[in-house]
Amino acid sequence: MNAEMIAALRELEREKGVAFETILQGLEEAMASAYKTWWKQENPDADDDFVGFRAEIDSESGDLRMWKQDLEEIEVPPTEEGAEPTLEMKVLGEEEVEVTDDFKGRIGAQTAKQVIFQKLRDAEREMTYEEFAGREGDVVTGIVQQQERRYTLLDLGKVEALLPQAEQVPTEPYRHGERLKAYITEVRKGTKGPQIVVSRSHPGLLKALFAMEVPEVDEGIVVIKAVAREPGHRSKIGVLSNEPGVDPVGACVGPKGSRVRMVVNELRGEKIDVVPWSDNSAEFVANALQPAKVKEVRIDESTGTAMVIVPDYQLSLAIGKEGQNARLAARLTGWRIDIKSETQVADEARAATAAAAAPAEPVTPTVPVPDEAVSEPVEATVEPEPEPEPVESDAATPEAAEEAPVTE
Repeated sequence: MNAEMIAALRELEREKGVAFETILQGLEEAMASAYKTWWKQENPDADDDFVGFRAEIDSESGDLRMWKQDLEEIEVPPTEEGAEPTLEMKVLGEEEVEVTDDFKGRIGAQTAKQVIFQKLRDAEREMTYEEFAGREGDVVTGIVQQQERRYTLLDLGKVEALLPQAEQVPTEPYRHGERLKAYITEVRKGTKGPQIVVSRSHPGLLKALFAMEVPEVDEGIVVIKAVAREPGHRSKIGVLSNEPGVDPVGACVGPKGSRVRMVVNELRGEKIDVVPWSDNSAEFVANALQPAKVKEVRIDESTGTAMVIVPDYQLSLAIGKEGQNARLAARLTGWRIDIKSETQVADEARAATAAAAAPAEPVTPTVPVPDEAVSEPVEATVEPEPEPEPVESDAATPEAAEEAPVTE
């Protein structure tokens, strides 16, 4: 170490933003560790478990000084009840040792190089993490770099973002080199630097895209109160205006649908319904079922159900393909929606009226039988009846009938 090295570290502080004290402290720790390794090679028979070293580098001249420490293992009582005591090394004393030119020239230079590079990498990672930390909910634009079975990597410039398979839209193909907007869901520290997790299926992406395309949403004049999304197919958003003269639906749709079209193009053709939000639950449910026309909404707060009555020709439109329209409306409003046509409601009313007007069937009273009236079963043998004996008669035979005189 010399004055030129100190000047180089000062220059790194100005260019890279790495604190000089941080690099100097890292160099002192690395030099102490490297010197102990060198000392063990020079003294193979010594007990190095209770020997340590402390390095000190002058911040002006760069001179390196080294101290040998005698260590002792002590038991530290636990700070919490039930915890086990810990063992720590205590410094009993230290003495300065001479640092040879061989260590300074060969081992010292190599160690300093490794430490400086490592500190620069750590500083860049920390700066990148601080740049993205707290940005959960923002939309970033990246370039598709690598596609794996479980994830896709997006190049954001200084760092790569991870797009997991669970956060992807199944209907979207991602081609290498294309630009893609994604929603930041998480920023965390990793062993190789900050790890940024993004999503293409999160409902927040829809809100962020509208904030980018609609100035009224970005300024807070129009507020997106609720979002329901089936990624890649269809979405619904409930919007509210904080100013009476601003139409929230018209502001989001834009002139000739130009604003909502930009969002649809970014989401690769996903259909978007923009409906007015209302504090009235029945009104909001009716709005959420657009484009279907609703005749009546009956709210049952005890069960959390909204029964919606629509004209017969609007029933299939209100339900939607495979129930998609009704399902999104239920997610948007938070109510369980039961859709019925006018004919179904009329038939149920007639059936209920007929059931109420029908006379009640007579009920035969049941007379309890006392236990004394129940007798034990009696076995009976039924003899077959004897056959009748034949009766002899003169008129019984044809001969007798011919001989019998006829009396007039």
